[in-house]
Amino acid sequence: MLRIVTDGAADMPSEWKEKYDVQVVPINIHFGETTYLSEIDLDREGFYRLVDESKRIPKTSQPSPHQFTEFYKKIAQAGDTILSIHVTSKLSGTYASAVAAAQELAEQFKIIPFDSMSGSAAIGILCREARILERAGKSVEEILKHLQDLRSRCGVILALDTLEYARLSGRVGTLQAALASMLNVKPIAVLKDGVLNMAEKVRTRKASLDRLLEMVKEYVGEREVMMSVVHARDPQAGTDLMERARRMFKTRDLFLTDLSISVAANLGPGTVGIVFFPLE
Repeated sequence: MLRIVTDGAADMPSEWKEKYDVQVVPINIHFGETTYLSEIDLDREGFYRLVDESKRIPKTSQPSPHQFTEFYKKIAQAGDTILSIHVTSKLSGTYASAVAAAQELAEQFKIIPFDSMSGSAAIGILCREARILERAGKSVEEILKHLQDLRSRCGVILALDTLEYARLSGRVGTLQAALASMLNVKPIAVLKDGVLNMAEKVRTRKASLDRLLEMVKEYVGEREVMMSVVHARDPQAGTDLMERARRMFKTRDLFLTDLSISVAANLGPGTVGIVFFPLE
């Protein structure tokens, strides 16, 4: 049997986990001396509430190889194949932990760690596509080939409301964050080749969302696209952006989802973005 596993940096509609039988290894959220497991001990609203109350931004860490080993043994049976699809290895050690666990359990299961080179809803879409192909009778090799093709097409562009979370998490330099705050600049980040870079800065929130759509259009053009709009604690902005995207692009697939705790902890509430896979 094919088991599909991902991690807490993946975003997808809640019903997908059951519909496509996707198992999620939680990430670790550290608030002071207390460690929580994402979506088990701490859901998204609980996370934001703790941030509001403590005025601190938590640290996140990847699941350890031991956590992966125990998780794999819990969800699989001897002889199963486990396809483990994870957040980009250039921003997290999650994939490396999965590889270590796969080596330890090699005699019990065939475990295939897959580096998505991305995050958020991109991982959710890869998990869904893998399950659809498996149910259509495709081999694991055929599924991996399709995932590699999708990975090469994937784009992630995010409009941040503030650089403060990114500064505290170590994603950007202190001076850059301070300058952006003083000028009320709204940064736009692009996840490319597995690395998150600040691509542009614009003056207002409206301008940042306009520019985000322009950047996606420059990449996608008139091609049909699978697309997700993601947001961190700003469902109205996410809904508005999704409706604009619906009018602007030839979407085969378009859905809205919350950003995972691990992403929100590094980019901050108010972040809105688009994840897209051109299909031609």
